[in-house]
Amino acid sequence: MIDATDVFVIGGGPAGLAAAIAARQKGLQAMVADGSEPPIDKPCGEGLMPETQAALRDLGISAEELGGYALRGIRFVQNQNEVAAVFPEGNAIGIRRTVLHELLVKRARHCGVQFLWNTPVSGILPGGVQTSRGLVGAEWIVGADGSGSRVRRWSGLDAERDRSLRHAVRRHYQVTPWSEFVEIYWGEHCQAYVTPVSREEICIVVLANNAGEADFNVAMRNWPQLKKRLCGSALTSRERGAVTFMHRLRHVVLGNVALVGDSSGGVDAITGEGLRLCFRQALALADAMEASDLRLYERAHRKLARRPAHMGQLILMLSRNDVLRERAIRCMAAKPEVFGKLLAIHAGRSTPVDVVSAGLLFGWQFLAA
Repeated sequence: MIDATDVFVIGGGPAGLAAAIAARQKGLQAMVADGSEPPIDKPCGEGLMPETQAALRDLGISAEELGGYALRGIRFVQNQNEVAAVFPEGNAIGIRRTVLHELLVKRARHCGVQFLWNTPVSGILPGGVQTSRGLVGAEWIVGADGSGSRVRRWSGLDAERDRSLRHAVRRHYQVTPWSEFVEIYWGEHCQAYVTPVSREEICIVVLANNAGEADFNVAMRNWPQLKKRLCGSALTSRERGAVTFMHRLRHVVLGNVALVGDSSGGVDAITGEGLRLCFRQALALADAMEASDLRLYERAHRKLARRPAHMGQLILMLSRNDVLRERAIRCMAAKPEVFGKLLAIHAGRSTPVDVVSAGLLFGWQFLAA
């Protein structure tokens, strides 16, 4: 045994770093191991919603540190129809994933987190973690190693309730943003998620039901107006692909092992909820470890996932039904306040009465469209 710690986090992405930071804020020793080294990149829409920024503040990272590009709201675009709404509280921020990772590493280092970069983990034991450098003792083991989590498999937590997947491809273009909104372009079996990340760069993620439809050259045929805006613009990053999952696990804790981030389940990337969820999960897990009761985290995790899961299912239903989606966007374009109410629900800024009101208003407008 080469060392010991209170909390050993397997995975050095945003979820793992957040878990370590939150643990240190509770006075627990924390160590992070990852087979690679910073900055760790991942295909991502790169928009931090207002709620995500609030979670980052609780982890000690301010909006001023984030910088990035301010975004007022979300716009849906399909053919000749479009509808936009502003966020109910504050702006979102577009920021490169690598920049966010560097800020999280800096904050973790400031908090006193220990790092084992370039250190693969080969297994877990009741009292510790087996790494390429030796065995490390740990009271708590946190799996933050992504959607294909080995920790989930090693711990026996890989029993799923449901699962669906889509393919994603990301590019960055050097171009002046034409909008202060996150724009979602809808096409047949695919969407383009456009996020400005600076005054001269945008991020585009194409999401599709299968890999062939996620091909940029194929997908762009759906959006001639977007293709025209990008004409002649230089690529500023290499194309990266990934698979985005909608899946729930039966449990996210067992013994002294807990899962956070994508390893603990996930929502479709188009919801923009992935980072907020992992940061809030990290904070809830730290509370549970401080109380020496991971059942508290299990309950908090289930509650955190409820609203994003419902919104993810709604968006996936729209993505798979062209006629339904076209009619829905047309009715919201005719009455934009409907879209504003739905965005407020998505952002968690609505009461049960607001939800019922939005549902009735949308239903009436949908029937009249």
